[in-house]
Amino acid sequence: MTDGIMSKAATMEIPINSNGDTGALAEDDGLEQAAKQQWSLDESSRGTRDLQQVMVSGPNLNETSIVSGGYGGTAEGIIPTSSIKGPNMHHSSSSSSMAAEETTRGVAVEKIEAMRKWSLNTYKCTKQMISERFGRGSRTVDLELEAQIELLRDTKRKYENVLRLAQALTNHFYNMVQTQHSLGDTFADLSQKSPELRDEFGYNAETQKLLCKNGETLLGAINFFVSSINTLVNKTMEDTLMTIKMYENARLEFDAYRSDLEELSLGPRDAVAMARIDAAQQQYQVHKEKYERLRSDVTIKLKFLEENKVKVMHKQLLLFHNAISAYFAGNQQQLEQTLIQFNVKLKPPGSDKPSWLEEQ
Repeated sequence: MTDGIMSKAATMEIPINSNGDTGALAEDDGLEQAAKQQWSLDESSRGTRDLQQVMVSGPNLNETSIVSGGYGGTAEGIIPTSSIKGPNMHHSSSSSSMAAEETTRGVAVEKIEAMRKWSLNTYKCTKQMISERFGRGSRTVDLELEAQIELLRDTKRKYENVLRLAQALTNHFYNMVQTQHSLGDTFADLSQKSPELRDEFGYNAETQKLLCKNGETLLGAINFFVSSINTLVNKTMEDTLMTIKMYENARLEFDAYRSDLEELSLGPRDAVAMARIDAAQQQYQVHKEKYERLRSDVTIKLKFLEENKVKVMHKQLLLFHNAISAYFAGNQQQLEQTLIQFNVKLKPPGSDKPSWLEEQ
C-alpha cells in the first residue's frame, strides 16, 4: 500500500507557474503526508516486533554481533563479540602464567644451588679424607673423647655377644620345658594304663610337671633379662653411636674447611683472593660451631649412657643370678619371690599366639 502511494506521488506532474516556482497543490501535500505517516507506523511496528523477540528469547552475549556500515549492511561488517576479549582477561592470564613461571624458575634455582653446595662440600670432605688416609693432612683430635668412643664401641660388641648367648639359652631352655611338659603328660597317661606301675609313673609325672612349672617361671625371668639387654644395646647405645657418627662427619667437614682456609691464607692477597678468604672464613666458622655443638652432645650422651648402663645391668644381673640359683636349687618359693621383687610378670600360656584378628 505504501509502495503504491509512493509510486503514484513520484509519477505525478509538477506544474510550474509563470515565475518558474513549483505550485503547492493541496492534493500533493496530502499524499506526501500520508506516505510519511504510513512509513512511521511500519517502522514502529517493526521495532515493537524486534523488541518482543529479544525479550522472549533473551540476548546471548557470546553471540552478540557488532554491525558496521549501517542498518541492512552486508555480513562482511559483522564482528562477533565472542572473539573480543577485554584487556583485564589478557592481563590476569598473563600475570598467572608469569607467576607460575617465576615459581618454577625459583624452585629450579634452589635445587641447582643445593646441588652445587652439596658437590662442593663432598669434594672438600673427600679430599680431606684422602689426605688423612695417606698422612698428608692434619685432623682435629680430642684424645679423651676418642678414648670414650672407642670404649663404647668395644662395650657394645661385648654386650651384643652376651645378648646372643642369652637368646640361645632362652631357645634351648624353652625346648627343654616343652619336652618336660610332653614327658609329664606321657607319664600320666601310662600311670592310668599300667596298674602295676601306677605309682612309679605317677611320681615321675608330678616331678616333670613341677619342673615344667618352675621352668616356665625361670623362662619369664630370662626373657625379661634378654629384653632389657636388647633395649640397652640396640636402642640406647645405638642412639649414642648415631650422635657420634654425626660428630665424626662434622669433624671431617670442619677439618676440610679449615685446611681450605689455611691454603687460601698462604696465597696472594689481591681483591679476588681476599673475597675468597672472607667466604672461606665464614664457612669455617659455621662448621666450627657445628663441630663444637656435636662434641658437647656426644660428651653429655656418653655420660648419661654410662650411668644408665650401670643402673640397668646391676638390676638385670642380680635378677639373672637369683632366678638361676633358685631354679637349680629347687626352691620354687624363692624363684617366685625373685620375680615379684623385680616386677617381672609372667605371660599366661598361649599369650604369644596372635589373636584371630591379627591373623586376618
